[in-house]
Amino acid sequence: MKKKQFFFDRKNPKTFARFGSLPGYRRVSQETKVFCFFFSKKKYVLPLLLLSSSLAYAADNGEYLTRAADCAACHTKPGNVPFTGGRAIKLPVGTIYSPNITPDKDTGVGNYTDDEWVSALQRGVGHNGKYLYPAMPYNSYTLMSRQDALAIKSYLFSLKPVHNQVPANSLSFPFNQRWSLWFWNQVNNPAHRFEPDTQKSADWNRGAYLVQALGHCGQCHTPRNWMQGLKQGDQLAGAKQQGWLAYNITSDKTHGIGGWSDADLRQYLSTGTAPNHGPASGPMAEAITDSLRYLTAADIAAIVTYLRDVPPQTSGPPALLASAKTATTPDPLGVHVFNDACAGCHLPDGQGRQSAWASLAGDHSVGDPAGTNMLQILAHGSELRTNDRLVFMHEFTRSYTNEELAAAANYLTTTLSGRDSQVTAADIAAARTE
Repeated sequence: MKKKQFFFDRKNPKTFARFGSLPGYRRVSQETKVFCFFFSKKKYVLPLLLLSSSLAYAADNGEYLTRAADCAACHTKPGNVPFTGGRAIKLPVGTIYSPNITPDKDTGVGNYTDDEWVSALQRGVGHNGKYLYPAMPYNSYTLMSRQDALAIKSYLFSLKPVHNQVPANSLSFPFNQRWSLWFWNQVNNPAHRFEPDTQKSADWNRGAYLVQALGHCGQCHTPRNWMQGLKQGDQLAGAKQQGWLAYNITSDKTHGIGGWSDADLRQYLSTGTAPNHGPASGPMAEAITDSLRYLTAADIAAIVTYLRDVPPQTSGPPALLASAKTATTPDPLGVHVFNDACAGCHLPDGQGRQSAWASLAGDHSVGDPAGTNMLQILAHGSELRTNDRLVFMHEFTRSYTNEELAAAANYLTTTLSGRDSQVTAADIAAARTE
């Protein structure tokens, strides 16, 4: 049988649409071409890429996929070696400590077989049949392909094994009984792989895979049911997690990101800031630091394409217009604390000095009357690392009383958003302990 040859690249919409949305497909540049064969009689396209060994795939994609899956955020205790675990995850029923996922055989994952690894990511059942707690987002990773799961394993197993015994979990009964998670999984783990929507574009499908599976965005941005599983029907509608409010990121123009431009969304996801939207903070800043800033421009654009199509939800505080201000008489204490502690970097009008990350104009946190994220920043600070700088906001609880910080929070929200804010000293006190 005579074979015809051609090249597969992004400039060929037919071939790209066919292969560009495959799970784990790492976008190539417009100049990069993948050699294919065309069997003229059977009309079947077989990319040479799919004939390459799984080891070659893993070597090229494992680190990228590990970053896209944001493994470092949970499996790295601040100040420790990456992936060595030990980070405390506080839940309503106790505290879980993330495990060491370096290939150490005694305290890490060095004894995992391929099948056990895939089972852990897709079913929440790990080495020797041990059930994992769903603080591990396996009910999102279940959508991940086996190939991608093993590519991540290949990368992690290429790292230096680090012996680090993490603290034992501290959970109340009956949540400390792992066998009970079988019942949780029956209700809350969809246990199926991602299925591309043939009615959508390659970019949409790639974005859906990144958001739903690898990036597991719903774990923070989707409300939870009484079992702490993801609430069906409220996808990405916003939720409070460990003291922070993960905002509504549906296509709703008032409460979500429907009013953002594509360019602003791409910039925010890549750098942690965008004009008239303020800086990322808390867990979102961590997601950008450890994951999103490493994604290709094509993958960031695919995420935006998908988010544009998420059904709108009207929950959470309304987005803030950058021009919103109030003419009410401010609390003198709030003015004093703001001018003393905040205006030096943020400026009296909130526009920021020198750095774009210092601008509070349009910041969703400033427009939240409950001050949820502002309280966390005041109590614990925030840090964001981009590809070219480190941006940080230190905590203020060592220098100011609860009453002073509450007054500053109310002044900032009322002045820059025009919305009434009633943060109390008790709110600040509670944030200190979260």
